[in-house]
Amino acid sequence: MPKLSGEVVLPGDKSISHRAALFSAIREGVSYFENINFNQDCLATIQCLQALGVSIETQEHGKLQIHGKNLKDWQKPEHELNAENSGTTARLLSALLVNLNFATRLIGDDSLSKRPMKRIIEPLTRMGANIKSNDGYLPLEFE
Repeated sequence: MPKLSGEVVLPGDKSISHRAALFSAIREGVSYFENINFNQDCLATIQCLQALGVSIETQEHGKLQIHGKNLKDWQKPEHELNAENSGTTARLLSALLVNLNFATRLIGDDSLSKRPMKRIIEPLTRMGANIKSNDGYLPLEFE
């Protein structure tokens, strides 16, 4: 597959910012972003990725630099991953956590822990993932 490079100008949208961080984290090499939305939800995604060993540098004015690497090179976090109140973090990150070669646990705050996760648990389980949950709610354990 040819290597992609170039520059794209995107709005500082929360949804795009989450996905930019996650896709860049699994892409080997350095990605640079401007106009990233650093709200609490996006920061939860960034902090979870950092806990997994992805080098991320945040800078002022929405600038972000991510040193992505292959999932096999991610590191087991020292503590539980905390999605805080971000359903986007919990759901999108789960699709990556099922592919790691070590166990991880994903938690969230009280509000997020009351939101159903079956809509991601069921399809991921059908695809072969081993996920334990609190009856379809956080915390989620990936083995």
